[in-house]
Amino acid sequence: MEGKARRLTELEQQMADGAIWTDQERARRVVEEVKSLKRWIEPYHALRRRVDDGVELSQLVEADPHVDLAMQRQLEEEADRVAAQLEALELQNMLQGPDDQRDALLHIHPGAGGTESQDWAEMLVRMYTRWAERRGFAVELLDLEPGEEAGIKRAEIEIRGQYAYGLLRAEIGVHRLVRISPFDAQSRRHTSFASVFVYPVVDDDIQIDIKEDDLRIDVFRASGKGGQHVNKTSSAVRITHLPSGIVVACQNERSQFKNKATAMKMLKARLYERAIEEQAAKKAEVDKQKTDIAWGNQIRSYVFQPYTMVNDHRTEMKVGDVQKVMDGDLDPFIEAYLKRFGGGSKAA
Repeated sequence: MEGKARRLTELEQQMADGAIWTDQERARRVVEEVKSLKRWIEPYHALRRRVDDGVELSQLVEADPHVDLAMQRQLEEEADRVAAQLEALELQNMLQGPDDQRDALLHIHPGAGGTESQDWAEMLVRMYTRWAERRGFAVELLDLEPGEEAGIKRAEIEIRGQYAYGLLRAEIGVHRLVRISPFDAQSRRHTSFASVFVYPVVDDDIQIDIKEDDLRIDVFRASGKGGQHVNKTSSAVRITHLPSGIVVACQNERSQFKNKATAMKMLKARLYERAIEEQAAKKAEVDKQKTDIAWGNQIRSYVFQPYTMVNDHRTEMKVGDVQKVMDGDLDPFIEAYLKRFGGGSKAA
């Protein structure tokens, strides 16, 4: 936390100096980093103040043998509030993956079973919408294909909010429903499956940020066929991007300035291509998590009959009030997942 506080002080000094505001992109990055740091530091300091106040109150209670019950209750209530605030900070500490702060794209798709599974998929759309609304997140339905009789054949939802992706990572997998089917004239119990998959929302345009400190620029004399010098000055330019090891060079122009500008364009193109490849590889890695939408692959079961229970098979978290869960009360399952598997990691 001390390192975060020092970094915040450094950035606030840069903002106060005013020089960064001449570069809009740099200013945007600094402002975003300041906001991110404050989301850590301000709750931490608020918790420290409450702990200090609670310690003082407990010392008063211990020192006074005639303390009244009202003060004791006040101390107990404050201890509960501090514990809840500490729990929230611990949860935030688990969300430190590279994409955890991003918005989320949810893909919901029914498994085999026709109308039954399609209806279940639509129920999941409602559940995640309610969960997002509880947290004050924005929800946008990007794509939805209705089923022929009921439910949906697929849906894609964007959920925008702080740590939306980091929280919803816990929901990736197959979700199983057990209930008396409303579509079965004989009122038999049916089992249905639907898959939920989550992607982090990334910018459409990949920004290529090249820092001067990351470059080694060499100039040399350009040469033509047979080793003859095209000119007698050092106009050719070679640029080495130190973090990636990419090297580009240009000697087409007599002007060193023009050669450098062309070399920088070449370098940006190479780095852009590299970023595209890394993004594609990352998506491919995420796609590997997908499993068949069927028996044996479910991460969670929602049982409506013959009893009511929601059971997460990865964490063994169980909740008896299935309707409350369907109304968006997913945080107990998400928190249990993060506590067991941690931020940025995946369940085995």
